[in-house]
Amino acid sequence: MEAALLNIVQKINGYLSDYILIILLVGAGLYFSIRTRFVQVRCFGEGMRRVFGNINLHGGKQQGGFSSFQALATAIAAQVGTGNIVGACGAILIGGPGAIFWMWIIAFFGMATIYAEAVLAQETRVVNADGSVHGGPVYYIKRAFKGGFGKFLAGFFAVAIILALGFIGSMVQSNSIGEALSNATGVPTWVIGIVVAALSAFVFLGGSHRVASWAEKIVPVMACLYLIGGLVVLLARIRFIPETFGMIFRYAFQPQSIIGGSFGFALKQAISQGVKRGLFSNEAGMGSTPHAHAMAKVSCPHEQGVVAMIGVFIDTFVVLTMTALVVISTLYAGNGILASGAAEGVSKTNMAQLAFSSIMGNTAGSLFVAICLMFFAFSTILGWNFFGRINVEYLFGKKAVPVYSIIAVALIFLAAAATSPPSATIARKLGITISWLNISESSQARSLDTQEPRKMSATAMME
Repeated sequence: MEAALLNIVQKINGYLSDYILIILLVGAGLYFSIRTRFVQVRCFGEGMRRVFGNINLHGGKQQGGFSSFQALATAIAAQVGTGNIVGACGAILIGGPGAIFWMWIIAFFGMATIYAEAVLAQETRVVNADGSVHGGPVYYIKRAFKGGFGKFLAGFFAVAIILALGFIGSMVQSNSIGEALSNATGVPTWVIGIVVAALSAFVFLGGSHRVASWAEKIVPVMACLYLIGGLVVLLARIRFIPETFGMIFRYAFQPQSIIGGSFGFALKQAISQGVKRGLFSNEAGMGSTPHAHAMAKVSCPHEQGVVAMIGVFIDTFVVLTMTALVVISTLYAGNGILASGAAEGVSKTNMAQLAFSSIMGNTAGSLFVAICLMFFAFSTILGWNFFGRINVEYLFGKKAVPVYSIIAVALIFLAAAATSPPSATIARKLGITISWLNISESSQARSLDTQEPRKMSATAMME
């Protein structure tokens, strides 16, 4: 009976992730791209100027909300997680190097989707009498659907975010930290669990401004560290870079040549892996990062919208692409160990380690990947807990936040100390659900023209 139920659930999950999710993400990306006249192309330069022209690692505590860079750093902290290393490796291993091409495609359209999410979050956010700011999908869901139905959808979304990101997702990230550091250093996982839980408690209990303060410092450091390490490998394998890009483009349309099976099956694997891994990497359309972008203090929503686009660009076209280039150039190109598509003892969990170790050596390569995974996973825990925190306050009020934080810290410790990882499948299923809710309501809310700030932001957007 249990096996039969598991089989049914897996089939439903496969149908949702292989077909429904692809249609939703690509459809929403196309819709918002056309609606904004491809804002991700027209306003890309503006977004880069707003991000890199206003970097400040000491933004400080803002009087109501975050600075624009703090909001972006908090969003990127959530976006750049273990999926940028392990997830990318899994997509390449299952879907072939061509899966990266489809990640790029979904990210390109996702930049328009996340622009719309950020603009909506800005326009529907709530500023309380004490100056505190709250915003996110629950607020534009209620605006898109009036009455009890809208409240039900918003409540369902809030519960899903709390479970998927605040609890289960953070446990998966914490377990990754414990496993990676224990394997690299030999330190017991329970000791690592205590340290991660203590750091998490310090940040969580300090409120949203402490989350933003840590994010604006951690994100630039971890990104630069990983990119420098990746560049070292690419310089050592520079003669294989043309072949690496050639494999990405060739196997995007001829994946059966490397992963086997029929053309239709292989192409479905490449596309579905690219789309699924892309969603859980850059989170465009998932409804998570709007919680951070709603907090930004900007003169008009369009300004934070173009900043949000750069978050997707950094996550997918920079960090995730670095993983892909390192892995493909070392393990696939030049008759690497995966040149034929598979090799015994190679899995998504050790592909990055093998790739970096091929140039840095076993000890240095393993330690480098473990440290980067620690940074990526911990930053994601901070971001996801913050997103859950906003929805806890929406449902239960401020008094429930400390209880939520204590539960989250306890689960983070247990997950880091556990020998078997918590089920990431549950988090992915909830992620698909909240993506469906968020995209549906984003499309509905974007068509409303009842608030003057939207017209102002649309005018600025069209300039």
